[in-house]
Amino acid sequence: MAGHSKWANIQHRKNRQDERRGRTFGRLIKEITVASRIGGSDSSSNPRLRLAMDKAREANLPKDKVNDAIKRGTGQLEGVNYEEIRYEGYGPGGVAIIIDCVTDNKTRTVSEVRHAFTKNGGNLGTDGSVSFLFRHCSQFIFEAEHNEETILEIALQAGADDVRVDEVGSIEVLGQPKDFSELKKSLVLHNLNPIFAEVTMRAENEIKLSGSTALQIQKLLDVIEAIDDVQNVYTNFVINQE
Repeated sequence: MAGHSKWANIQHRKNRQDERRGRTFGRLIKEITVASRIGGSDSSSNPRLRLAMDKAREANLPKDKVNDAIKRGTGQLEGVNYEEIRYEGYGPGGVAIIIDCVTDNKTRTVSEVRHAFTKNGGNLGTDGSVSFLFRHCSQFIFEAEHNEETILEIALQAGADDVRVDEVGSIEVLGQPKDFSELKKSLVLHNLNPIFAEVTMRAENEIKLSGSTALQIQKLLDVIEAIDDVQNVYTNFVINQE
């Protein structure tokens, strides 16, 4: 597709999500609390906590809030008992959507998510109804100015599974979720700084839409992302830039 860039679509999605949600600290605190409860307070042996703490540092979340979230997760401090829950469904145009939530009230959350789908032309599905269309992985995106062969050599040596180049030259490195920190460390050590780096649910096949259907999807995603309990939203929708 002429002019298609994976980074352009990821950036559009991420910027819209950040602007409309505006709840960075709250999301990070929830993630740190859950990561600590599941994997313990030692970030050196808890990759999920280490990633959450890295994000907290980048977002300038105060250290005392980070420490309190860890203590709540490990039971050293009293606090809200958060649960993780994932919802899956379809939007207009057959677009697949995965929604990861952290909540203290599952009844409230599922009601809000279902309402968002129903009012915006989508359908809330059952567990596994769309997750098979996505790959859980570490993902790094580099601008086209980088040397593909250099990234390929360093990334594969660091344990990456694959390196891909899109139509406009953006370079994508994929790896196992557990290898995110080591992969990022190796890339940055060689002065390879990605413009996007996340543990994500990557769509294996994308649906390119434009016009009114694309606007419908964006409206549905905006409503979903505005729900307080929503942590992350993944979709196989991309903007058709032809």
